[in-house]
Amino acid sequence: MTETTIPPKRPLEPHPRAIVVGASSGIGAALTKELVRQGYVVAALARREEKLNQLCETVNAAAAAGARALPFVHDVTDFEAIPALFQEIVQQLNGLDLIIYNAGVMPSVALDEFDFAKDKQQLEVNTLGAMAWLNQAAVRFQQTGSGHIVGISSVAGDRGRVGNPAYNTSKAALTTYLEALRNRLSRHGVQVTTIKPGFVDTVMLADAKTTFGVISP
Repeated sequence: MTETTIPPKRPLEPHPRAIVVGASSGIGAALTKELVRQGYVVAALARREEKLNQLCETVNAAAAAGARALPFVHDVTDFEAIPALFQEIVQQLNGLDLIIYNAGVMPSVALDEFDFAKDKQQLEVNTLGAMAWLNQAAVRFQQTGSGHIVGISSVAGDRGRVGNPAYNTSKAALTTYLEALRNRLSRHGVQVTTIKPGFVDTVMLADAKTTFGVISP
């Protein structure tokens, strides 16, 4: 009688783990869907709870075994909450491989309007929120010697245009910050990627007739 040899079981490779900040719609939602499709476990963060939960339910219904999106309701301007939330997420994911900062706002601004409240909101969400989140990831990735940081900036930061000076400023600052992170972290084996989309058909640009001057001459 021939003896059957059963091959030893191989341990399951862990799913890659990601955080997407600003995940409930537009580019962030598309990235969350694609990452889960690729087998990631994704911590999806956004301010709008209902839209975030809908996204995660839709994504998880089509996900392969083990891959999934986990919703975390969060306002990126709550800077003091970020360190503890980052640690909580990393613990739940059992590590971290990738973080994408996509959160952003661009309120409609008239050509003769100078509204500091709108300016402040854009800098807090588009730039300071990114720094608060990505600094946390930078510390962890520098310690582990691996990881990938991605920031969604914009071509709007390449020049000072008349449409929305604060938005241009916030994205220019984000691009420079990411470049500095890249220069700091590359020697530690950490990747830093800056993505600068042009005009994208998203909810944020729904009133494109009044905001298109932000990204065109």
